[in-house]
Amino acid sequence: MSAKAAKTVLPAVAMTAVSMILTLAVVVMWLGTSMPWLIALVVGLGIDGGWLATLAYERRLAAQGDHSTPVTAVGWGFGLVATGVLVAHAVTADGSAGAWLAVAWLPLAAKALWLVHGLWERTALTGSALEAIQGIQQEARDEAAVARARLRAEAGTEETRLTAVTQAGARVARVQAQTATTLARAWSTLESTRSGKDTGRALTSVTTRVTPGVAPTWELPVWGPTTPLPALEATPALSDVELDRLVDEIRHSETPALSYREMSTRFRAAGHSASEVRLRGAWKRVAAA
Repeated sequence: MSAKAAKTVLPAVAMTAVSMILTLAVVVMWLGTSMPWLIALVVGLGIDGGWLATLAYERRLAAQGDHSTPVTAVGWGFGLVATGVLVAHAVTADGSAGAWLAVAWLPLAAKALWLVHGLWERTALTGSALEAIQGIQQEARDEAAVARARLRAEAGTEETRLTAVTQAGARVARVQAQTATTLARAWSTLESTRSGKDTGRALTSVTTRVTPGVAPTWELPVWGPTTPLPALEATPALSDVELDRLVDEIRHSETPALSYREMSTRFRAAGHSASEVRLRGAWKRVAAA
């Protein structure tokens, strides 16, 4: 028997022994006054023997992994009989009924302890299984602790980030407020200056006209004679016929015929001018001819 099993079986054995001795003593003392004590002893031993026999059979079945409901019912019946004997003796005893009633529950308590021991045996695990369960529980606790630490760290980081963003936003708001105040003062000064009697006219004359009816912009004076420069004449645009001819000549200047990119490069290198749309249109007309 293992040390762990002894924790449940020893109390059950002790309670059973005390209950059997108490039941036997009560039966002999109680019934010995009305019948020969040998007969009372046989009655007490019958009650204890039946209880002990059913208990032994139950333990045998439990060791085989089996269970019998009738045997269990018979065992509890013997326990109830023993308890009933103790209660009846306590009721009829003179002057010490309370003391006998206080120990009348011992037979049922012994049966209950054997029931607890049987439940322990059906749920008992080996040492390796218990170690595996403890390892799983420890691993789960470790993972939970790591998850809590990660969440706390992420929460602290997020709080720090939000604090920094809030402080930066407050600084930006303060700068914007100061800038708006400065601009408001500048516009106020400009408006007061422009609305003056003489300063507004002078300010409008040297800047772009902002108010209808004010004097036009001043023109800078020119000192000395001026010679107007001749206007640069724009290169006359090529007609479609001339453009097609030039494109065709450049395209067939080599064998095989040049691609559009090579033709375009040579066309502009020769000093000719035409928009990309017209040049590509001429290329398509020449290529389709």
